[in-house]
Amino acid sequence: MTPVRLGSVSYLNARPCVVGLERDPRFDLRFDLPARCAALLHERTIDAGLIPSIEYLRAPGGPDAYRIVPDIAIGSRGAVASVALYTGRSVRDVRSIAMDTSSRTSVALTRILCARAFHIDPEIRSCPPNLQVMLQTSDAALIIGDAALLLDHALVDVAGTARGAIQKIDLGETWTNLTGLPFVYAFWAGHAGALDTTAVRALQEARDRGVNAPERVAEDYFREEPALVELGTRYLRDNIQYRLGEAERAGLEMFYRYAAEAGLAPEPGELRFY
Repeated sequence: MTPVRLGSVSYLNARPCVVGLERDPRFDLRFDLPARCAALLHERTIDAGLIPSIEYLRAPGGPDAYRIVPDIAIGSRGAVASVALYTGRSVRDVRSIAMDTSSRTSVALTRILCARAFHIDPEIRSCPPNLQVMLQTSDAALIIGDAALLLDHALVDVAGTARGAIQKIDLGETWTNLTGLPFVYAFWAGHAGALDTTAVRALQEARDRGVNAPERVAEDYFREEPALVELGTRYLRDNIQYRLGEAERAGLEMFYRYAAEAGLAPEPGELRFY
């Protein structure tokens, strides 16, 4: 039997979704940045991927080409801790944002929140996730994933800003305050027919193993940096949610509507599941 080619996000928040899959002969698992996972799926280099949610709408041929694995997502209801804007000024005064483009969902979310929550229209610039460099050239910086989770913004001194004056604006919290709904950053999606019911169940069981053992997941991920295990455990337990229930689906559909209205993605159709 040919293994199903899976592409997972390399960040800590994705690890509970893949517990045990690397030893399952039914799957061939690889890790990449979120945007790369989406590109590999679009190119058919992988059969299914843990992709940024916005990329479901950007499937070649339209979103009808993909199916979503039921009841698995990487999301948050409130503060997410790993998707944030950093700025040394009031957000109302931000005129430019340097964006880490590793996840296209976070870029789209930032644009939507700028318009709907912050009421600003900043210039957008792409930049590697280095806060010092980003804030030397822009008023604010979008940083995501492990880099945001581990960044001690209170100790950063950039562009002449007083130490401790950098504000971290959590975009998960901002979204929930705006909409009252969770936000879905990523989910498993694949080509139609790529996953059968047995494979879908295996992905759900992997998620269950990870969600039930956040400390073990954090210990494995930070095996060379044990001082970070407690931080990682709290993050997986308290910030990230791994279900795609009715509330999460409502939040996802609202995000899709807002993205389409802003010209960031095609008009969403009906969500299609395995």
